[in-house]
Amino acid sequence: MKRRFTTFMAGLAAATSLAAAPALAGGPTSADIVNDAATPGDVISYGMGPQQQRFSSLDKINTANVKGLVPVFAASLGGEKQRGQESQPLVYDGTIYVTGSYSRLFAFDARTGEKKWEYNARLPDGIMPCCDVVNRGAAIHGDKVIFATLDAHLIALDRHTGKVIWNKKLADYQAGYSATAAPLIVKDMVITGNSGGEFGIIGEVSARNVETGELIWTRPTIEGHMGTLAGKPSTMTGKLNASWTGDLWKTGGGATWLGGTYDPETNLLYFGTGNPGPWNSNLRPGDNLYTASTLAIDPDTGEIKWHYQTTPHDGWDFDGVNEFIPFDATIKGKPMKLGAKADRNGYFYVLDRTNGKLVGASKFVMQTTWADGINLKTGRPNFIPANRPGAPNGAEKGTTVFASPSFLGGKNWMPMAYSKDTGLFYVPSNDWGMDIWNEPIAYKKGAAYLGAGFTIKPIAEDHIGALRAMDPVTGKIVWEYKNKAPLWGGVLATRGNLVFTGTPEGYLKAFDAKTGTELWKFQTGSGVVGSPVTWEQDGEQYVAVMSGWGGAVPLWGGEVAKTFKEISQGGSLWVFKLPK
Repeated sequence: MKRRFTTFMAGLAAATSLAAAPALAGGPTSADIVNDAATPGDVISYGMGPQQQRFSSLDKINTANVKGLVPVFAASLGGEKQRGQESQPLVYDGTIYVTGSYSRLFAFDARTGEKKWEYNARLPDGIMPCCDVVNRGAAIHGDKVIFATLDAHLIALDRHTGKVIWNKKLADYQAGYSATAAPLIVKDMVITGNSGGEFGIIGEVSARNVETGELIWTRPTIEGHMGTLAGKPSTMTGKLNASWTGDLWKTGGGATWLGGTYDPETNLLYFGTGNPGPWNSNLRPGDNLYTASTLAIDPDTGEIKWHYQTTPHDGWDFDGVNEFIPFDATIKGKPMKLGAKADRNGYFYVLDRTNGKLVGASKFVMQTTWADGINLKTGRPNFIPANRPGAPNGAEKGTTVFASPSFLGGKNWMPMAYSKDTGLFYVPSNDWGMDIWNEPIAYKKGAAYLGAGFTIKPIAEDHIGALRAMDPVTGKIVWEYKNKAPLWGGVLATRGNLVFTGTPEGYLKAFDAKTGTELWKFQTGSGVVGSPVTWEQDGEQYVAVMSGWGGAVPLWGGEVAKTFKEISQGGSLWVFKLPK
């Protein structure tokens, strides 16, 4: 097979060429994946590198010529499963790998769009995905492409044929567990999280041998649960009953449903954790560690090295699961190894990624009614007690309060991007609120474990979605683009001074990274809720994105979702380049 690296190899630095060349023979290695951001001829990891900055050094498509971007092809996923395409494509050796809703994986020819193979997981009837039948992407290593399924399995396929190499059960789907995140490859291990926080499950991060799928270590996210290492108990997470009363830790939630990032400089995994169970916070006094947190985990042992909790005693479903992106910056004259996170709760956090100490926190949405700021000394929110949902009175629901952001978040799952050129983060955010109240609830295996009701409401006349450029050093919003519908797709930044993202109205759009000026758009025929990528092939720069409206907004959005009920569902991979 003709290798598509040929045309650009000569232009790369010698070290990069040496690192990339061995991968062509047997497929990407763990070292190649660590170096993904420096090899623009492929996309071999979720986030375009383990730090997931989603920044490309390519500049052949730039502010001067992006208006000429045209489609190369659109490849349909086919069938009737046309909704919720939240995947990020991977590109390697002339093939584009993309997952589809309902736990499917496809391989397309990167030049023609012709389908090479398709794999459909055999899902049981009783799956319980909280927030649509989505899948956010796969991982590549050697001859394998690996992805997770809605019935909580992890499957490795032969990347040439789509045949199953190994299939491992992660958890019991009948208890509410599922899996939707793209796996992370670190040191020949597949690192995964889990989904199911609305069903009283226990969040967990686990590591498996990439060749065999055999378990290496596990790290539960809720205090009182025991981790494992090499098939034996290792250490307890936290301390039993330290921040949970009674037996509530047994159904504590804290799902790691968005996956994690990895920083080779600190040798740490960074995983966000979801909401505590149940949503009714009056039933579980205390901080409820380690929910709504970022955990720094040693990839060799599964031990937690530090944690930072963004919403202690969460009562609004403000998952802390959003991605923590490592970056470097100078703060008050001091060069620092930092990490940033745009949290569901509406605050943009900057931490010292070596120890988890808070460096800065600033609001990135219109309003945060649940708190009026973050105490930089203690790292804790300045709660507004009157805006916490009230306790139920017997069988009657508690006092209703208005909360903003809504539980769908100032930023939900959709990944932001960081530009090394501008020093800015590009955050796909939403401005909305909700009426929320608490209700009586008891745990039952496999049943929803909320104890709350809600009605989501818009808070602005002209928009819900807003793409915002955040300066992590000052905490200021540099520019914003407002969108009528909620933004629900990922972001890509490039050296061409461009920022790409999609909208539910069906457009893939490009913006000037410095000013936010809209420069180009293309109608894909369905809402764009996937994450765009770019790569170089045959001497040209390409951009790809999945199109297919779905996800949590149409399922949970209430009155807001009805406003956009006419958006067509879909399932297509779109690829673009400049005409010759």
